This record gives sequence, structure tokens and C-alpha cells, in this order.
Amino acid sequence: MGIALIWSIITVLVRWIFSKRRGAISYDSSDQTALYIRMLGACVIFKQLFSRDVRVRSQVGFEPERRGSHPYLGVDFRTLHSRAESAGSIPARRIRRLFSFQRHLLSSRLLRGAPHLNTLHILDEDYCGQAKCMLEKVGSWNFDIFLFDRLTNGNSLVFLTFHLLNQYGLIELFQLDMVKVRRFLVLVQEDYHNQNPYHNAVHAADVTQAMHCYLREPKLAQSLTSFDILLGLLAAATHDLDHPGVNQPFLIKTNHYLAALYRNTSVLENHHWRSAVGLLRETDLFSHLPAEDSLGIERQLGSLILATDISRQNEYLSRFRTHLDENSLCLGQSSHRHFSLQMALKCADICNPCRPWELSKQWSEKVTEEFFHQGDIEKKHKLEISPLCDSEANTIASVQIGFMTYVVEPLFAEWARFSDTRLSQTMLGHLGLNKASWSAMEPEASGSSEEGESEPTRATEEPSSRALSQGSQES
Repeated sequence: MGIALIWSIITVLVRWIFSKRRGAISYDSSDQTALYIRMLGACVIFKQLFSRDVRVRSQVGFEPERRGSHPYLGVDFRTLHSRAESAGSIPARRIRRLFSFQRHLLSSRLLRGAPHLNTLHILDEDYCGQAKCMLEKVGSWNFDIFLFDRLTNGNSLVFLTFHLLNQYGLIELFQLDMVKVRRFLVLVQEDYHNQNPYHNAVHAADVTQAMHCYLREPKLAQSLTSFDILLGLLAAATHDLDHPGVNQPFLIKTNHYLAALYRNTSVLENHHWRSAVGLLRETDLFSHLPAEDSLGIERQLGSLILATDISRQNEYLSRFRTHLDENSLCLGQSSHRHFSLQMALKCADICNPCRPWELSKQWSEKVTEEFFHQGDIEKKHKLEISPLCDSEANTIASVQIGFMTYVVEPLFAEWARFSDTRLSQTMLGHLGLNKASWSAMEPEASGSSEEGESEPTRATEEPSSRALSQGSQES
């Protein structure tokens, strides 16, 4: 069945629904919600049929040529990490998302102070209540983002970021339209590739929660302005927007158009920033502000996101260390406050090894799965395998031990000098315990290897920090 014919049928169906229910549509009625769900369901069916048509055309050789892709490697990043799913699994997930819409609608009305005329009874109200209880402890370092994501039916980024913006009073202070805020956050969440094992909306929500913890640290809480906090939260939520699930070296060696567009420099970070700016403008979130202020927000947002480029880790760390050595970091200056926000975002981005073991282990497994999947793609197409991406030469433990040693520990040691608090000591404590746990999983660590093999083994266990920076995707 052709796409044009399918679209015509859907159009006729939607018009018929409107004609039958005209005059009975109200934003406060359950009928409106039901109509919305029916229309959205039709769109889901159309999207599924369209995707199926694209796959069929690809199989028979009619797939359009991709811009700038490697001549022997046509990678659809949207399906790079997708797994085979049963026919019934997609509709089930869509239904849960549709139920979540009701909660979005209800919570928006309550925050606006609208009377609770219709409770919109739904099957998963208990889950909504549990998520609300979790948000009461959103400042806890033990916050389980995986559980929160399940309780919000996959909408952790929207719920958590909206809650924080409201909790800090930023929506009222900056006179933000609540509908625009909600739409912006939904679009942000949808632009993350949730097929990615690691770089998905849950990771963005986790980084946003960590950023909130750092913003509450005394040294920052006493100095940051509301504008700084707004920038910090938005940067955390969008810092990996539209991440393809592969690293910069992969994009460069496959001649991807993004690598050419940004001249092989901070390719992913530039793309995340520009994608965020695109959504800000699409939703007109700051359209009520003077144009100069809107542009200033976009520029500073870019400065924060670009700081998460792991290849520039030593540059930022050296500057941070110099400030601390000379005691020259003055948070009364806007430029120094901005730099502290950059360092806070860098810490939030790679804080997984500093979480409790139950959470840290899950993140380690997810990021390594993403690494190894990229390596499998590179092997398949006879490309040079990126550092840390070869599943035959690396293990989860070896990857994590190297990452903690050469990237995480130096950064968080300096952060603890900057903000010597209970949270900083807790993070360093978890980091040490987690590293020991991974070390215990390495066969060489148990002393089972023969004495003559010890030196070669050590050589393979201590990759250079440059290799880790090139291969790391935890940025």
C-alpha cells in the first residue's frame, strides 16, 4: 500500500472523528484525552507503516543515498543499537507513553493552579505517586534514575527537569510559558536515541540529577545566580542531544557529514549544542526575552556543552588546577562562575563511577556495550577498531579501571579540593570501592596469571590517557 494512500485514509479518519465529536471537545474532559489518544494512535500506526516501507525500499535497493557517509558503510544511527523486538512490544510501549500524556496534562493543570475538576483516572496512578515520592529526594546522591525512569514510563528526563525548573522557581522568575517548557522537554527527550545502550534520555536525566546535586553544594549555592542555574540545568538535559551512539573518530573515518560540517573538531558536542538551539527556537521558549538575551543564552549554553568534550579534558583540568593552586577562583565574577559550571557539568557527565555500586555497575555495562557494538561495526566493515571498542581485547573491568584511573580520579580529586564537602568525600569513596570491585573481577588481579606473563599483562592494562580520551563515549 503506498504512503500517499495510507496518509489519505488517516486524514479521512481524523476528519470523521472531528465531525462526530465536534462541540464535545474540552481540554478539561476525558473525551478530549480519549480523542487525543485515538489520533496519536493513528499517527503511531502511520509511522510504523512508513518505517516498514523504508526498510522494504532499502532491501530492494531504493534507499536514498546518505550524506557524507563512508562509501562502504551506510549506517542508520537511529537503528544502530536497535534489537529485534516482538510484534507486540512496540504497541505496549506506545500505550504506556499515551498514558503518560494524561499525567503530563494533569500535572500541568495542577501547577497552573487549575481546579481539580476531573481526576482523569488511569491505570498507573500508583506509579505516578511513587515517582512523586522519589522527586522529594531528588537531591540524594543515591537517587535511582533507572527506577525513576520505569515509574515515569520512560519519561524521566521530562519529569525530572520540569520538576527542578519549577523547584528552583525558574519558570516563574523568567516568566516561561509552562506549555512551551513542557513541549521543549518532550522534544528534547524524543531527540535522544533510546536504542543507544548508554547515550540516551536516561543518561541525560542522570546527568541533570547530578548537576542538581552539585548546584546545591554550599560554594556554588551561595554564588550562582538564577540565570546560572537555568543554564546549568538546560545544558545538563541537552548535553548529548541526538547522540548517534558512536564516537568522534568513527564519524571522522567514515566521512560523516557532521565531521565535515564541524571540521573534525568537537563534532558531537557542536552537534548537541546546535540541536539544543534548534529546539529552543522551534518552541519559542525564550521568544518573550529581548533578542540579545536569547542569543546570550544560546552562546553560553554552547560553551557549557562544548566543555564536555573528553578530548579537551586536560585543558580544562589544568586550568582548574591552576585556579585552585593560586586560590584565584573568584565566584563573584560571572566568567569564573561560568567556568565552575563547566567543571560541574564535566563532573556530572562522567560521575557514573562515583555512584553506588548497584547504579555504577549498570552504567558501566551499558557504556561498554555501546563501545563493543561500535567495534563490531568497525570489524564488519574492515575499519580500524577504535580504542576500547574491541570486545576481544578488552573487558568491562579493564575498560572501567582505565577510565577511572586516567579520567575520573584526576577530575574528582580536583573537584574535592574545590568543594570539600560530604558529597565530594562520598563520591571519592564510591569511586575507590567501585574500582576495587572491578579489579577483583580481572583474572590478573587474583594472581592466577603466571609470573612470566605479568609484565605484558600490565602493559595491556595501562592504556594511555590519550587513547582513553579518543575511545571514551562517556562524554
